[in-house]
Amino acid sequence: MKGYLTSLLILLAPILSIAQDMNKTIEQRLTAIEDKRAIKYVVDEFSNLADTKDIDQQVLLFTEDGEVESISNGQSSVLKGREQLKQAFSGFLSNFHTVYHQNGQQTIVDLTENTATATSYCRVILIGEQDGKQMKTTLYTIYKDEFVKEGNKWLIKHRLSNFVHREVESL
Repeated sequence: MKGYLTSLLILLAPILSIAQDMNKTIEQRLTAIEDKRAIKYVVDEFSNLADTKDIDQQVLLFTEDGEVESISNGQSSVLKGREQLKQAFSGFLSNFHTVYHQNGQQTIVDLTENTATATSYCRVILIGEQDGKQMKTTLYTIYKDEFVKEGNKWLIKHRLSNFVHREVESL
């Protein structure tokens, strides 16, 4: 019986979500759509700026005290503040002559007037020279972001970058 009720709730969740949206005004729904587009833009712009190594502009997508927590191979590290982000991003990307992000699906939840959380998937391709050989590293990454709206602009307050898989091959 418990399994039946759980299954029923899972099936009804989308309908309940739509019903809740119907209680909102057109202006509220339009604002939510605009905010979600703006948040998606921040995630995509982060990737575009990484690809062109424009780190000065990239760190401006974070709040002044923004944090990036990275998990890779069971190891965790935390960067805090734009200056620390700038140094770390610049140092890492200097190892590669080609940087290419492919952003995939994104789910934005808990959207309020000035906060939101999102999960985004990304494949990162990095090409650089190691030990005299051209090497390609592919990272499969899940970003869990917390956003805040400051001065009518969405910014990343906290990013958890989970590098779930890495492939390295010579070219």
